[in-house]
Amino acid sequence: MKTRWLLQALVLVALVAAGMSTIGTPASAAPFCGITWGSAAKQAGSLRPAPLVDARTAQHKCYDRTVFEFRGKANGYRVSYVKAVPEEGTGEALPVAGGAKIWVQLYNPAYDSRGHSTYPHRSRDHVADVTGYRTLRDLVYGGSFEGYTTFGLGARAKLPFRAFVLAGPGGHSRIVVDVAHKW
Repeated sequence: MKTRWLLQALVLVALVAAGMSTIGTPASAAPFCGITWGSAAKQAGSLRPAPLVDARTAQHKCYDRTVFEFRGKANGYRVSYVKAVPEEGTGEALPVAGGAKIWVQLYNPAYDSRGHSTYPHRSRDHVADVTGYRTLRDLVYGGSFEGYTTFGLGARAKLPFRAFVLAGPGGHSRIVVDVAHKW
């Protein structure tokens, strides 16, 4: 009788323990849209003379995109979350809207070999209308100094992002920054 009671007690304890091990354990969910980019800083390439000629944004199903276009070959950038995005040359914080700020430093100037501006905005200009975007809240030009060009990208929160280089159109190239809508 004691053995039977002891066996039943052990089975009951085992069942309770098995049930408790699954309580509070979240089910493994697939990443949003298969995105596995993370939010750590991304850096690639080197300083190049190809000047910046355009910056634009677009919305996609899984992320919001910012494209920086250059006349010639561009391959260098550093993209990271920061507390404040510094303006090129002065270091002063740019007025970037959003819950999270992304510093996009391009390793290319926004001026040609004669020092003439190739990008039609002034430092601190908000250069894209991102009203209605799911993730992006702002895009602010931060100037160009000694071959480096800065933008402040405002996002609603610290979310995964990626950065990469695309060739074209024609002899141009683009540096792309995508910020996911969610984790």
